[in-house]
Amino acid sequence: MIAPARLTAPDAQQKPPLLSRLIPSARREAGTYSELGRKVNGKALMQRPSPLQNRVTPTGEIEAVPARGLYTGNRGVLHGDGYTLGAARWKHRNWIICALAFKGRRRALMTPRRWTELFFLDEAVALAAGHRPCAECRRAAYNSWMAAVTEGLGRPRPAAPEADRLLHQERAVPGARRLKTHVAAMAGLPDGAFVLTAEGQPALTLGDSLRPWTHFGYGPPVARPKGQARLLTPPMNVAALRAGYRPTLHPSAAA
Repeated sequence: MIAPARLTAPDAQQKPPLLSRLIPSARREAGTYSELGRKVNGKALMQRPSPLQNRVTPTGEIEAVPARGLYTGNRGVLHGDGYTLGAARWKHRNWIICALAFKGRRRALMTPRRWTELFFLDEAVALAAGHRPCAECRRAAYNSWMAAVTEGLGRPRPAAPEADRLLHQERAVPGARRLKTHVAAMAGLPDGAFVLTAEGQPALTLGDSLRPWTHFGYGPPVARPKGQARLLTPPMNVAALRAGYRPTLHPSAAA
């Protein structure tokens, strides 16, 4: 179980970098972007809206809210030449969780024909939405996750493509653009898993309580109920949590 007093910090035990280290204009994320537009073949395409539709919920939906998160990630190219998403909510199976800063790389958000940058409040949210740590920018976390998956499932260590295939089977509703939920006993869920409350609110399991989620942080704890739960986190990621994988949680989870 993850004890609130031992919540892990982001990778390398550093304060999470501001998104402004990823893209120079990010300091204005909560304002308007009337001065910023995009041109295609020399013609103005559209003004950049704010906020962009790139914040992921524990249910896997992608919403437009002026909130920051501890991690970014991707599911492929989900936008067109403008700043809006198309109908697809994924284009490949390797859904990853990435660091906000890595080797000084810079990206302009929603660059045409480049992967769509998605953002998560914390790593537990990303795991609930069906993502897993990136093997490049978060190699240590990826190795820890893979070791925990191997132990939790009681099977030989899968290669990354096989792990992504198994995760995709658990998270995606075939023929639809939405994610699955599962049924599990509330009492047996490890810390870091996400469930839906009776009111349909995503909540983090932590100790003997649930912490209601918002894009801006977690609410006050409520007692963890008994009985069955509607589980959001795919069983494979739950197995990793149960085997000891410790996701990075937003500081509000310890408040």
